[in-house]
Amino acid sequence: MTSSAPRRTVLAAALAAAAGAATPSAQADAARTPAASAAAGTPEAAARRTKSLVDYHAWTTTADWNKGHAQGTALAHGARPGIRLVHPVGTLDYKDPHTGRTTAWEYAVWTSPAHSLKVPATEAVASWNAHTPPGTWIAVELRGTYSDGGRTPWYVMGRWTAGDGDADIRRTSVDDQKDGKSSISTDTFAVDAPASGLRLTSYQLRVTLHRKPGTALTPTVWRLGAMASDLPDRFEVPASQPGQVGRELAVPHYSQEIHKGQYPEYDNGGEAWCSPTSSQMVIESWGRKPTRDQLSWVNPDYADPQVCHAARHTFDYQYEGCGNWPFNAAYAATYRDLQSVVTRLASLTAVERLIHAGIPVITSQSFLKTELDGAGYGTAGHLMTVVGFTKNGDIIANDPAAPNNAAVRRVYKRRQFENIWLRTKRYDANGQVKGGSGGVCYLYFPVKSAPSQHRVLRELGIR
Repeated sequence: MTSSAPRRTVLAAALAAAAGAATPSAQADAARTPAASAAAGTPEAAARRTKSLVDYHAWTTTADWNKGHAQGTALAHGARPGIRLVHPVGTLDYKDPHTGRTTAWEYAVWTSPAHSLKVPATEAVASWNAHTPPGTWIAVELRGTYSDGGRTPWYVMGRWTAGDGDADIRRTSVDDQKDGKSSISTDTFAVDAPASGLRLTSYQLRVTLHRKPGTALTPTVWRLGAMASDLPDRFEVPASQPGQVGRELAVPHYSQEIHKGQYPEYDNGGEAWCSPTSSQMVIESWGRKPTRDQLSWVNPDYADPQVCHAARHTFDYQYEGCGNWPFNAAYAATYRDLQSVVTRLASLTAVERLIHAGIPVITSQSFLKTELDGAGYGTAGHLMTVVGFTKNGDIIANDPAAPNNAAVRRVYKRRQFENIWLRTKRYDANGQVKGGSGGVCYLYFPVKSAPSQHRVLRELGIR
């Protein structure tokens, strides 16, 4: 992305250029032009690409939290260590841009040490796992150091709370953040001119915990991390050979399309709910789901009310959509002992290893109708869930763009799927160059994962 234009604006232009193309869930994950996709073409860049192109790092353990700088926060002990607000260091008046209300909040701050990147990056996406009782919220920020020695400002990567009641702010991304070298597009940090050779060499994350003054409430943050990457331009990626195939995971089948027209205040209803629908499928595959009381607000005539619930609780009031990547991951982590990350994977081989270990993978991709046989549509951005591989290595996907639940299970050709998911450049229906996600995915997994799952995640850089 070369500007800080919100993703919805970028998407509108993409859809106008591709008039007549079917885009069942484009609004849920707008077309991105990853700045990380720009090729540098230098020997130094080529050397970097012999190593991993993605660096995911998180603070999750007692030792991790103790390495950061705490201002009013303290360790939350237990099986899942985190940080919580214990001594407010100040009070701020926050005017919510989406409600117009100005409210006073006490706050405390935790700042990570600088994380030096294994591969200097052009993009970064933060994600977090937290508990935010009504009347509390968190703000996550990122500050980086450039390869020229300069620093970014503290960029807001999200103001987040799980709920949306009268005591809560409205969860939101923040537009118009830039410093002339980089900018934020909804949930993604990007260097504006990667061809110049400028890169992010390190970053810090800062989380501010807020609560109503005079209360003992506190958010608890269990995981705080970011995925940084430097991907080359690629319209095509090398074909992988099938390896660990022939397994299909038991993941519920939910269609976003049966919710078309329901709750249009959340991104125009179900037609744009591919991201929360995918999230809900995977959450329930781990045995978690909303309670009856949590679903009591949903019209009882609607099927699969948990999908409506997921859309409501992933909605980004600034982006005006349910496709904010970190907000989906944060929603998943509100369920009992469930963790989540947003990252990039390098190949279908990595997905095979995760599926073999029992972990489904939610993938983000953009494609023309002619590029994915059996889909029946084209899209500027869509989320679906890889749940298995056929014996010959083709993809078994739960595709929420199906007309009904029975049609959600799809088998897609390995080579076609691999390319539309991993590429960073593509052509739209008018032959114009657009961006691809470059292997972006959500991973949701239990706190107490099986040893085989823990091992695979660790080998993929996730702990």
